Amino acid sequence: MARRLRFNGTDSKSDGCPALHEDLDSGEIIVQGRPLTEPDDIAQLQHFGPGDAAVAVPRELLVNHGPKEMERIPKLISLDEFGQLFHHFEHSAWHLETRRGYASDREDPGYEEFLRTGTAPMDLDSEWCTNIRRQTEAGKYVGRVRVVDNPPTEGQLFLLSYARCNAATGEDVRNLWREDGVRAHLPEEDFWILDSRLVAILRFDDEDVFHDVEIVTEPAQVLRYCQVRDAAVHASVPYDEFAAQLATKG
Repeated sequence: MARRLRFNGTDSKSDGCPALHEDLDSGEIIVQGRPLTEPDDIAQLQHFGPGDAAVAVPRELLVNHGPKEMERIPKLISLDEFGQLFHHFEHSAWHLETRRGYASDREDPGYEEFLRTGTAPMDLDSEWCTNIRRQTEAGKYVGRVRVVDNPPTEGQLFLLSYARCNAATGEDVRNLWREDGVRAHLPEEDFWILDSRLVAILRFDDEDVFHDVEIVTEPAQVLRYCQVRDAAVHASVPYDEFAAQLATKG
């Protein structure tokens, strides 16, 4: 069975090598770099076995993207604490959505209206929309990228319609196809990045129910998520342009 590898980062400015990956099951770090092949170089390596390989990477790669702890203990916060983050961030909040559906959407009265009419209602007076509009009017950036399957799920179509409401609060709302997300090495995670220094990973169960939030502040890990953000924004298009593409496909 193939390993489940997560791309942790690269300092390359061109071809993406060297890089670090992490085995999500074993925790092993996979180092990708220029192979050491000169016999005189290899002869200097201690404990170098017949099945071993050596690669040379810049020191900064390990400093910037290598793990800083032997075992990271998740820091969990309550949903109330999570909500307060959006009242106190200083300059930016950005969200990646990768799930095929959300239980909270299906329980929303607006979801039933969407199923009847094909259009999600606008709820600009909700607590969330009121606060986000307040933040964007203060000059702060709020954005999100939603990953969409081909064909889209019912829940994804609901969110694509609801994006009108997100955009009306001042959010930068974008979408991309899942296959494009795979090519951009986006993880199968939902998370928010706040002020490029704190990552809030949203944790769901198998029924798409939102349970808790894990907070990440380790600089190397935050940097990895910021790189994911940049790749996602680059690979995505504004929601209305995406909707037009979808209509053409239909």
